[in-house]
Amino acid sequence: MDATNVASLGARRNEDIALDLLKFIAGTTGVGRAAIPSTGFSGSAAPKPEEHVGQLLELYGRCLKAVEGKGV
Repeated sequence: MDATNVASLGARRNEDIALDLLKFIAGTTGVGRAAIPSTGFSGSAAPKPEEHVGQLLELYGRCLKAVEGKGV
């Protein structure tokens, strides 16, 4: 393998790790999940799908920075 193939594999690996980290965090914290309606007081209206996507993209960026060691 030449150096360019090794470098691209390393970058892809970081992206895969960041994606797995995103899935774990989103799954455990409920980021990007639709709000479940309940009776009684609710603090705010349900977020729009665009807001869910924005939250997930922001979280992915933070995960990728963390995996690359660039800080959060």
